[in-house]
Amino acid sequence: MKKNILIISSSGRKGGNSDLLCDQFAKGAREAGHEVEKIRLAEKKVGYCLGCYACQKLHKCVQNDDANELVEKMLAADTIVLATPVYFYSMDAQLKALIDRTVSRWDDFGRFTGTEFWLVITAADEDHAMMEPTLAGLRGFMRDCMEGSIERGVIYGTGAYEKGTVKNLPVYQEAYEAGKRA
Repeated sequence: MKKNILIISSSGRKGGNSDLLCDQFAKGAREAGHEVEKIRLAEKKVGYCLGCYACQKLHKCVQNDDANELVEKMLAADTIVLATPVYFYSMDAQLKALIDRTVSRWDDFGRFTGTEFWLVITAADEDHAMMEPTLAGLRGFMRDCMEGSIERGVIYGTGAYEKGTVKNLPVYQEAYEAGKRA
């Protein structure tokens, strides 16, 4: 079955390690016949949530930036890939800002029942345990905010510090294979 796959790469570095894993996932998914769109958050304007809750009445954020469009794309996707480098034991600020801005469609979160998620996490450290706080934040978002969503897998890009390092690690092929299974 052909799926609509949305890949959200929050890496600040184009061609950075998590961004490269997104490309590999996309390549595998396209080869499997899926429709794939990759969005680099660094190329979008997504401000932080103001906490005004006007969105609860308007069903969109009052800020005039790219967040409303991105949330609509998330709502339309069958599969969502969330990719982040780990900075100081957490996801990067770009992804966290987008996650916070999804509150604008809180009433529509039931729509995510059956939506599949893949998580791509990269870090210089080689210890998976160092990634646990990031993974806990992403899983909490999926479990508690997107009730009924399905976690399909986690792609760990450990030991990837310098830009492009991930190309020489087994995870590079793993990301491609995951895309083919998406």
